[in-house]
Amino acid sequence: MSETIFMGGGGDNYAEPQVLLLDKANRHGLIAGATGTGKTVTLQIMAEGFAAQGVPVFLSDVKGDLSGLAVSGSPEFKLHEPFMTRANTIGLDLQYDQFPVTFWDLFGEKGHPIRATVAEMGPLLLSRLMDLTDVQEGVLNVAFRVADEEGLPLLDLKDLQALLVWVGQNAKDLSLRYGNVASSSVGAIQRQLLVLENQGGTALFGEPALDLADMMRTRDGRGEINILAADQLMGSPRLYATFLLWLLSELFEELPEVGNPDKPKLVFFFDEAHLLFDDAPKALVDKVEQVARLIRSKGVGVYFVTQNPADIPDDVLGQLGNRVQHALRAFTAKDRKELKTAAETYRDNPGFDTAAAIQEVGTGEAVTSFLDRKGIPMIVERTLIRPPSSQLGPIDMPTRKAIMRASDMAGKYDETLDRESAFEMLGKRAEAAAKAAEEAEAEEERLEQEEREFKQARRYDRSSSSSSRSSRSRKSSGGGFGGALASVVAKELKGATGRRLVRGILGGLFKGR
Repeated sequence: MSETIFMGGGGDNYAEPQVLLLDKANRHGLIAGATGTGKTVTLQIMAEGFAAQGVPVFLSDVKGDLSGLAVSGSPEFKLHEPFMTRANTIGLDLQYDQFPVTFWDLFGEKGHPIRATVAEMGPLLLSRLMDLTDVQEGVLNVAFRVADEEGLPLLDLKDLQALLVWVGQNAKDLSLRYGNVASSSVGAIQRQLLVLENQGGTALFGEPALDLADMMRTRDGRGEINILAADQLMGSPRLYATFLLWLLSELFEELPEVGNPDKPKLVFFFDEAHLLFDDAPKALVDKVEQVARLIRSKGVGVYFVTQNPADIPDDVLGQLGNRVQHALRAFTAKDRKELKTAAETYRDNPGFDTAAAIQEVGTGEAVTSFLDRKGIPMIVERTLIRPPSSQLGPIDMPTRKAIMRASDMAGKYDETLDRESAFEMLGKRAEAAAKAAEEAEAEEERLEQEEREFKQARRYDRSSSSSSRSSRSRKSSGGGFGGALASVVAKELKGATGRRLVRGILGGLFKGR
């Protein structure tokens, strides 16, 4: 018999258990509902259920409320009596408990730092992050190709900035190989990088980069719950969405195929999922659809958390088999249309009208449908959601810091590494080119000095007596020829041929040829 996660009670008097089957949990899911209807609590009890069954979890804490997973609930909590009443109604023996938690934070303040390299992020996601045009995205792709061919590691933002400077300086040569590389496009990308820096993007890029194995740990038989502090990150919604999509893509690319496991290897909750799709280009939406469709065979379940199912594209929504729909409000014609659409995605229950139920359910109650043992969506049920075992609401900062100090991740990601990469390598090439130019200039000055000395000697010869001049002229004929030759070389170096030679040296050294 498959292991289950108890979600609450449905049916008459809420007496019929509503459960999520672990071996169907990688078929993805949806938690939806208007603000204040209980989505966060549903996410919390799902995370508890997966962790209790030994499944690691990743989730983003947008409001700061989910840190309570790290400590046990308590009978002293003000909602203890209502929680016990609800537990008795649905036949649950409520036991307060705490769960293994690791805190993460892009800014390193409320959790361990979490980073990716620029190369890992790639041009598609970076273009989305910086809201580049198609032309600018093409130039960024050229820059990444050049970095690969030139052996220039792209680790942090200063690496990418240095590479773009190089691309701008060599735009003419690159255009012959890759198509038009306009300086204006390079400049536009540089400006967007500056905006990204101002939004805190510098903290995301660098080393040590996240090791995905650190997201998939268990502790004493329980899955680790990885909580990303996202309250500050939500100030840059595009950065938030792009980071989570990168993490999902990395899981897709690195994890091996496992088919249909008895339970997921990881469950990934994508809160505020509408940010992923708002104004997203079709290429990006197609990528999300592809990842969602294929990543389940790698043992990863993805659960989108959003206010309205209409926030999710149909091709993605159709792959979300396990659903918890909290209340939706219908104040406008558009709201009523979306409510009707949401209701039509469920298998009808002859006992009630689904659209009406979605409007009527109260806080802590939802309309649910989970996959059965054959992988078929069950009929929709009005469900009283179980109360959480861990603390409802955030923990204080001293408690969070104590958990961070005791974590296995303490010290692993805290210090930023800055090894030699594109910034340093291009800097060395520029220094070598500058040195070569200085040496060429010094050689030109030396030849000019020799020419001046030669001319001065000629003037001295002419001022001597005619007989002595004739004698000295014959004796110095060899030196005169050498000086004349030096003069020709100096003039040539000062002319067009010499300038081409110096440009050749600079170009060759700068390109590392």
